[in-house]
Amino acid sequence: MTALAGSATPTRATVAGVEVPTDHFIGGEWVASETRFDVISPIDQSVIAQVSRAGAEEVDRAVRAADAAFPAWAALGPAGRAQHLHRLADAIEANVDRLAAVECADMAMLLESLRLRVIARGALNYRSYADLAAQYEERDWHSKGTWNRVQRMPAGPAAVITPWNAPFMLSTWKTAPALAAGCTVVLKPAEWSPLACALLGELASEAGLPAGVLNIVQGIGEEAGAALVAHPLIRRVSFTGSPDAARQIGVSAAKNLVPFTGELGGKGPLIVFDDADLDAAAKKAAGQYDDSGQVCLAGTRLLVQESVRDAFLERFHTHLAAHRLGDPRESDTTISPLIHPDHLARVEAFVERARAAGDTVVLGGERAGGLHYAPTLIEPRSNDSEIVQREVFGPVLTLQTFADEEGAIALANGTQYGLSGIVYTSSMGRADRIGRAIRAGVVWVNTFLVRDLTAPFGGVGISGIGREGGDYALDFYSDLKTLQILDGSVR
Repeated sequence: MTALAGSATPTRATVAGVEVPTDHFIGGEWVASETRFDVISPIDQSVIAQVSRAGAEEVDRAVRAADAAFPAWAALGPAGRAQHLHRLADAIEANVDRLAAVECADMAMLLESLRLRVIARGALNYRSYADLAAQYEERDWHSKGTWNRVQRMPAGPAAVITPWNAPFMLSTWKTAPALAAGCTVVLKPAEWSPLACALLGELASEAGLPAGVLNIVQGIGEEAGAALVAHPLIRRVSFTGSPDAARQIGVSAAKNLVPFTGELGGKGPLIVFDDADLDAAAKKAAGQYDDSGQVCLAGTRLLVQESVRDAFLERFHTHLAAHRLGDPRESDTTISPLIHPDHLARVEAFVERARAAGDTVVLGGERAGGLHYAPTLIEPRSNDSEIVQREVFGPVLTLQTFADEEGAIALANGTQYGLSGIVYTSSMGRADRIGRAIRAGVVWVNTFLVRDLTAPFGGVGISGIGREGGDYALDFYSDLKTLQILDGSVR
C-alpha cells in the first residue's frame, strides 16, 4: 500500500473567488489521495472542484491521528479546551463572507441567509458548547456513609458524518460538543457539498487547534464513511442522514459496542386550527419551500381544519406568489435550486408516482429550469399514500384536512417519522394538548425554527436515535463515572 504524504500546503481550487483546500486535513497536515471526485455546483451544474477521495488508508490515518491527539486534548480540561474553541469561533466570524460564498456555490443555499444567519451559527455553536462544558457542575451527594461525585470522562475519538444540506453549520453543530467534551474528531462531510467543511480545517489550523484534534476526510459514504464508523479506535459515532444509511452505520457501531446517535430526517406536520391567525399560518406554510424544501425540520404535511381550508388556501397562494425561483446569489431569490441532478430526479419521481397512484397535484409538479423544481402541493388520496409516508426532501408539500383535535392528532402521528411539528392556534389549552400529543422531538406553536442550543434535539421513530443539544450532547461524548469515598477516610 502506498504511503500517504502530508503537506503544509493543500491542493486548492478557486470557488466563488475563494481559494479552497481540496485534500484531507489529517494530523494538522493536508493529505492528498491518488483519486479524486468532482464537486458540481447546483447553480449551473459546472464542476467547481475535484476533491481527494479517501479510502480505508486515509481513514485509518485520520483516526490514528485523532487517537494520538486525544490524551493531551482530554487533559486540557473544559476551560483549556474552551480557549481553543473560542479562537476557532473568532476565525469563523472573521471569514463569514468567504465561507458563505463557497457554501452558496457548493450547495446553493441562499447567499443572504448564509451571510446573515447560517455561517454565524457555526461560530455560536463553538462558543456555546465551550462555555457550557466549562460551566458544568459535577453532581455531589452523600449516601450510605460515602461521598459521591459524578464525573465526565472524554470518550475518545469520535466519528462525525454530516449531510449535504447546511453542511458547514451542521458540521460545527456536531463537532462543537465533541471537542468541548474532550473528544477528538474525524469529520466526513457529504460528498455533494464538502468545500466549506474543507475551509473549517484551514480555520482550525489558523486558530491554533492542536494537530490531530480535528481531522477531515473527504470521500464517498460507502467508502470513507463505512471505513470510519467501523474503525476499532472510534468511540462515538454521530450521523445525520437517511434512516437506511443509519441502519448500516448502527450495525457497524454495534459491532464495536460504540454509542451512536442519528438525526434521520422528518415528515413534520404543520397543523392549522380554525382559531389560528390564518394569514400567519399560510405565510409560514409557504415558507416551507425555503431552500427548496431541503430542510429536515420542515412542516411538509399541511393539516388544516376543514372549516378554514378554503380561506387558508387563498392566503397560501398569495404568499407563495411572493416567492421567486432563481440564482441563490441574487437578493430577490427566495427558492434555490436542488442540490444535484440525481436529487432532482428523485423528487420528480416521487411526484410522478403520486400522480400515478391517484393523488391530486394542486399546483406545481414539474421542473422549472436548471435544478429548480416548481413548488408543489399535493392532496393525497389517503394517509397511506407514499407522498405522505416518505420524506421527499424537496419543494413538495401535502394538504389534508381534519374535523377536530382527535383527527388532527391522528394525522400528525400517522407516519413513522417524528422529528418536528408546527401548530397554529390561539388557544393556550389547545397548544398544550396538541403539543403534548404530537410524537416528535420538537413542536413549535405559532412559530418555526426558533432554537435554544441548550434544549435537546432529535427525533422519535425513524427520525432518529439519541439527542443532540446542550448537556445532552456533552453527555453523549462522555463516559460518566461515579467516584465514591468512604466518609472520614481521607483528609
